[in-house]
Amino acid sequence: MPVSRTVFSSGGGMGGTGLLWVWRFVVLLQLISGVLGWGKEGHYATCKIAEEYLTEDAKVAVKRLLPDYAGGDLASLCSWPDEIRFHYHWSGALHYVDTPDFKCNYEYCRDCHDSSGHKDMCVTGAIYNYTRQLEAAGSSYAITNYNLTEALLFLSHFVGDVHQPLHIGFTGDLGGNTIIVRWYRRKTNLHHVWDTMIIDSALKTFYQSDLSQMIQAIQRNITDGWSNDVPSWGDCASNKTVCPDP
Repeated sequence: MPVSRTVFSSGGGMGGTGLLWVWRFVVLLQLISGVLGWGKEGHYATCKIAEEYLTEDAKVAVKRLLPDYAGGDLASLCSWPDEIRFHYHWSGALHYVDTPDFKCNYEYCRDCHDSSGHKDMCVTGAIYNYTRQLEAAGSSYAITNYNLTEALLFLSHFVGDVHQPLHIGFTGDLGGNTIIVRWYRRKTNLHHVWDTMIIDSALKTFYQSDLSQMIQAIQRNITDGWSNDVPSWGDCASNKTVCPDP
């Protein structure tokens, strides 16, 4: 699988219980991610909210995978895959998946490939791949050849990306990148509006440009409006660990 080359340095193994909670955290991200998108602020907020739902075991597992400079804060590194995508040039295709124009459905075998036709090189393929890497490390109780820190950061980021509507768009308009629009007075493209400008406008209009206020408002929505749904957020069909496909 081509994506497997994306983590190439050795990482320490972790106990199965710890990584089990990391997997559950990632599944939780799939629900949280739907409320925000997907520039730096969106990825930070997505991971910050999800961190609040970690059990103590999960917090320990995540912190063990984070570099010391993160201070145990996964959210602070959730934009890392965007920051290194031009250095890790192969990773660009992992942020999205496009479907044929006007095909209002997604099929993994048809759609998950990069521009050169390499299979599994798309955002859903990456989610499966990095989930398997964490899962394999958790079940082996041994040293792994995978870089589990990178696997966690890629996975946390891509679960956010897959919920941005135009990260699953049409091939012909490059996921909205070629559709020129105006957002208030600024000329831009539709993809960029979804990635950053909706959040930027909301922050300025409703939250005094304070991201922590926006995060707290979403957390209140979860507590007040969605509390009955939270227990089911970790469930995937057929007992799968992760389920990014519709």
